[in-house]
Amino acid sequence: MHPIEPSEDIDQHRRRLFGAAAALAVTQFGVIGPASAQAGKPVANFAAIKQINAGVLNIGYAEAGPANGPAVILLHGWPYDIHTYVDIAPLLASSGYRVVVPHLRGYGTTRFLSSDTPRNGQQSVVAVDVIALMDALKISRAIVAGCDWGARTADIMAALWPERCKGLVSVSGYLIGNQQAGKIPLPPQAELQWWYQYYFATERGRAGYDKYRRDFAKFIWKIASPKWAFDDATFDRTAASFDNPDHVAIVVHNYRWRLGLAEGEVKYDTLEKRLAEAPVIAVPTITLEGDANGAPHPEPSTYAGKFSGKYAHRLITGGIGHNLPQEAPQAFAQAVIDVDRS
Repeated sequence: MHPIEPSEDIDQHRRRLFGAAAALAVTQFGVIGPASAQAGKPVANFAAIKQINAGVLNIGYAEAGPANGPAVILLHGWPYDIHTYVDIAPLLASSGYRVVVPHLRGYGTTRFLSSDTPRNGQQSVVAVDVIALMDALKISRAIVAGCDWGARTADIMAALWPERCKGLVSVSGYLIGNQQAGKIPLPPQAELQWWYQYYFATERGRAGYDKYRRDFAKFIWKIASPKWAFDDATFDRTAASFDNPDHVAIVVHNYRWRLGLAEGEVKYDTLEKRLAEAPVIAVPTITLEGDANGAPHPEPSTYAGKFSGKYAHRLITGGIGHNLPQEAPQAFAQAVIDVDRS
């Protein structure tokens, strides 16, 4: 449980470990373009987005690596999308993994199959979506990994469906919550970090997010990752996912539900009751944290006891913010490989 320092030796080791294989994977396994953004050059993109009916959704997802490889499911958060993992997918594909990166409900090309389905963003339903995707893709067991909403979703999957999860990589650790905890006041400085949650609680906030969703997202990127020098092309690649017709409804419901200001669906009550008990996660786990995370996040010492299986925490240094997979893709990919071998 030692910090990973951004030394020259480590950087050279990572380049040797991933460099040549990743370059091959970029061309063979569904990612096009250079591995990172450079001034005046195009950023990497997934070569193709697939669609599949799963549960109540038609889910858009990127896939890389051999179809018969061990499965890894990478889950993005808000306000991000599948391109959080565009540099990670070829790294894992080159090591033989089947990598699946879905757009969550309300993002990208994912759509509801029925106009009558509630546009529900409560925490359990996103995990149910991913289990349905696994069923549709005939994936019985996978390593699940994520950041932000994706980390919470991966945590929930590992807690409620451990038989489907070979291992877990979670940025910012144990993020399972409940509505009662969401009603407990925090000290003023901590409340200030959640300003957008209270903004979304108002109709003005809903309208404002709808009107300024790109400006809003870019602002969140900057404050959550204050040292991440992303360019416009990198942001614009992801921002297109916010044009999803259900995006605003899902985001707003997610944050209102957390505060108890919006109801969830009754059919998920049993799952939420189990999650409210803060279940311990027994699958092998690596948690990650960036040293410059500007978003609200718990201290690692507060959640270490929630993992009863083989467990390690890694601090990723060098100005790494909230969107750790995109800011430190090699460290994230290495965590997936290591948790698989644990």
